[in-house]
Amino acid sequence: MSASDILPFFHAWLSAPLRVASITPSGQALADLITSEISATTGPVLELGVGTGVFTRALLARGVLESDLTLVENGPEFALLLDQRFPKARVLTMDAARLRRCDQLQDTSLGAVVSGLPLLSMRSRKVIAILAGAFTHLKPGGSFYQFTYGPRCPVPRPLLDRLDLKAVRIGGTYCNLPPAAVYRISRRAPFFSAGNP
Repeated sequence: MSASDILPFFHAWLSAPLRVASITPSGQALADLITSEISATTGPVLELGVGTGVFTRALLARGVLESDLTLVENGPEFALLLDQRFPKARVLTMDAARLRRCDQLQDTSLGAVVSGLPLLSMRSRKVIAILAGAFTHLKPGGSFYQFTYGPRCPVPRPLLDRLDLKAVRIGGTYCNLPPAAVYRISRRAPFFSAGNP
């Protein structure tokens, strides 16, 4: 984590604690974990709740092209910083709950979504809108990666069932402050009963 990231992150947290959800940016161990299944072959990647770009730098280190990144950040102070740090990426200052109707993503088939959003502090309706919108733009086989500071997946099972999604914990790290876990959320495979291919 860069020292230059801490002060703007802390100021953003002071002004909107539910939107930012942490007083410091995510650490390198969490950034490495949440991007561990993504590579140059994944294709375009959408990042939500980007903050200062800790996960963005990890995605670039994995070989994702900066021009293949769409960064969605609702905080104007962070969006301005991201425009300066990642000039080849597409930076959208918007609420991630509006993804489904986002004109800038209509022609994009995403390989992955990486989320730094504080889903645990959001209402169910908003979480549903974020996930449904993201999966509208994810190509078949694409996954949504979400981290949490909680003891279980931040998307409750009834919401996953409603959206026909499944969540798998891919790992955790105690090297982050606070400790965090990462989940891969993906579409459920279609079920075919015997005799009904």
